[in-house]
Amino acid sequence: MWHDDSGHWFRSYGNENWEFDSDGLMRRRLASINDLPIGEAERKYFWPLGRRPDDHPGLSDLGL
Repeated sequence: MWHDDSGHWFRSYGNENWEFDSDGLMRRRLASINDLPIGEAERKYFWPLGRRPDDHPGLSDLGL
């Protein structure tokens, strides 16, 4: 989830295909991503930018 400068929240979803070279560096990325507007009540993450806190439910716990 993310928000724009106006504070409107979005959930992004889609497909990505990555190709890596022999050194392990990404050489190609194809993505089709959609941004779905969501309300404040639909947010599932409530911490500042960074690693998920250890005491917060993971994706499986949230049914995702």
